[in-house]
Amino acid sequence: MTPRRGGLVLAAACLWLAAASAWAAPRFPPLTGRVVDDAALLSPAAEQQITAELADLEAKTGRQLVVATVPDLQGYEIEDYGYQLGRAWGIGDKVRNDGVVLLVAPKERRVRIEVGYGLEGVLTDALSNVIIQEKVLPAFREGRPEAGILAGAQALVAQLSLPDDQARARAVAAPARSQPSGDPIVGLFVLLLVFWIVGGVLRGFGGRRGGGGLWWLLPLLLSSSSSNRGSRGGGGFGGGGGSFGGGGSSGSW
Repeated sequence: MTPRRGGLVLAAACLWLAAASAWAAPRFPPLTGRVVDDAALLSPAAEQQITAELADLEAKTGRQLVVATVPDLQGYEIEDYGYQLGRAWGIGDKVRNDGVVLLVAPKERRVRIEVGYGLEGVLTDALSNVIIQEKVLPAFREGRPEAGILAGAQALVAQLSLPDDQARARAVAAPARSQPSGDPIVGLFVLLLVFWIVGGVLRGFGGRRGGGGLWWLLPLLLSSSSSNRGSRGGGGFGGGGGSFGGGGSSGSW
């Protein structure tokens, strides 16, 4: 192998490793129930109360709502972490995509409501933001995270329990507020661009066979963040395969 070709191989390998590292899914806690309090913010009594209310919501409407607290976001923005978590757990029905995750990250002082595709008309970004600002954050700012989580969960249950026409009307009436939002499509575009560049480099020194040999890894990489979708949790609870695309709202305290 000539020095030039060896340099191209090294460059291609570095690009691939960088892309794989950038797109690697964060580590998620196991889905042990309707409440996953990995950051230990809830008392046993509060966790039991929320779990019962979320189970009742699913029994009446079929919709899944999960409350999750994590110690930290592992360097991710909460928007990226939230939609990947919802997909990995598969919250909501795989056809209706009617799952919701209330996510709290105390280290970053961030909270998010992540909404499945099928509920974006019932639980809009604007209404999600109202719930965060009016129900969740005031208690957090007073140092009462348990009260904030309980109030947020109950507000979500109330909205998701309404008949669709009433829920949509209430969502439309919610005032819109400026808020940061993540865009997972941008990350996917960057990943595809990197693979296109790597393929071109490899074709330059190895012909079609060399350039095409890397593409079989793309589906594996793209599927890494959803390999645990629909996994069963403790007590028989598990997601139904629902999907998320970044709908919802975030806030901080």
